[in-house]
Amino acid sequence: MTIHVNRTDAGVIELVMDNPPVNALNIADTYSLADRLDSCRRDEAARAVVLTATGRGFCAGVDIKEMQALEANEGILGVNDACFEVFRAVYECAVPVIVAVNDFCLGTGIGLAGNADIVLAAEGAVFGLPEVDNGALGALTHLRRLVPQQRARHMLYTCEAAPARELLGYGSVLEVLEADALLGRAHEIAAIIAAKNPRTIRAAKRSANGIDEVDVRTSYRFEQGFTYELNLAGEGDRARDAFLKKER
Repeated sequence: MTIHVNRTDAGVIELVMDNPPVNALNIADTYSLADRLDSCRRDEAARAVVLTATGRGFCAGVDIKEMQALEANEGILGVNDACFEVFRAVYECAVPVIVAVNDFCLGTGIGLAGNADIVLAAEGAVFGLPEVDNGALGALTHLRRLVPQQRARHMLYTCEAAPARELLGYGSVLEVLEADALLGRAHEIAAIIAAKNPRTIRAAKRSANGIDEVDVRTSYRFEQGFTYELNLAGEGDRARDAFLKKER
């Protein structure tokens, strides 16, 4: 996978996930994305981040092929730690993060979008957690930042995805746009933020996190404990092997 990094003169950093065909995140690139976001803390010229993807899908989740190819429990350990770090990095990024969801946003994608400051989506985009079908849990913490609690539980248990326009109704997706207008609008909003006093914007981001009712890091870590439990019970391996057999 490649993460393209572009920067405007105004200090807007664009991060583009590029891993055909569905933008599944492997462990190394998940850490890399976290590092890019963390670097904004030390980069005084950074004003805002736009996170998006190219091709089909914003993010289909983790790279299951990589997980199953690693020995013993290295796959699940690596994926869980990398996901924790990247979700934390989005949430704690020193500047506002605008996520532009160009297509389906699943699993890991929910963690990225759910921790972002602003979410835009293309017409036809969907949001979902297929974790139960994959013998795992996680990111309900972040899904609940996008949809109401009972709807989130319904999506968790059934693995049913929700259309972007439903999330628009909840107010968690700011706008739903035609695909060719999505990135331009994300940069337009980022430019407005970038033009504000940078010290004040960074303080605003920290203050917004400080008054959140749920500590997303602790909540997500609690969820991950059940993922480890299911993996030790063999449910994760069985589900992931079945998924890969369908792909062959």
